[in-house]
Amino acid sequence: MKISVLALQGDFAEHAEYFRKAGAEVELVKSADKIRNSEALVIPGGESTTYNRLMKRFGIIDALKELKEKKVPVFGTCNGLILLARSATGEDPDYSLGFLDITVSRNAYGRQRESFEADISLHIDGESSFRGIFIRAPKILEVGSSVEVLAKLGDEPVLVRQGPFLGATFHPELTDDTRIAEYFLRLAEKATS
Repeated sequence: MKISVLALQGDFAEHAEYFRKAGAEVELVKSADKIRNSEALVIPGGESTTYNRLMKRFGIIDALKELKEKKVPVFGTCNGLILLARSATGEDPDYSLGFLDITVSRNAYGRQRESFEADISLHIDGESSFRGIFIRAPKILEVGSSVEVLAKLGDEPVLVRQGPFLGATFHPELTDDTRIAEYFLRLAEKATS
């Protein structure tokens, strides 16, 4: 399975390595044409204001909307989750593209100095623990009825799925635990078969 990683800004190199460890072929993409031709796309964390400017400059927003219409699997972490959300407090209303029927709050867990690690309850192939790394993380405030919660920090959803779309408030790519990458690969393979 070939996974495209949006390489505009942020920790795209870490995402690429994370998916390689999980057995995927990875291509870094920056252009709208490359995005349109993706079998599955990962949108990494980064700074949302910068991301927004770069996406507009390179015409990427329309390409992402086309992926949504075609139901191409997309996984967003941190800022990528904000982009996939239906709405985000404090963001340009055009920034959140509605892949996931959720409302999020940007940097809700705090700024850089409030970043933390914590065990989360992961519900993929049964219940288990996963070490979540939260860096200027968004918080999911509302979850629509068609959204499946796959992981929680306490009672708060931190990993969600709606059809072929997956979003995490934390950074699984900064761990050696590839279960979430493997889960997304299974979703992508199912969607393309």
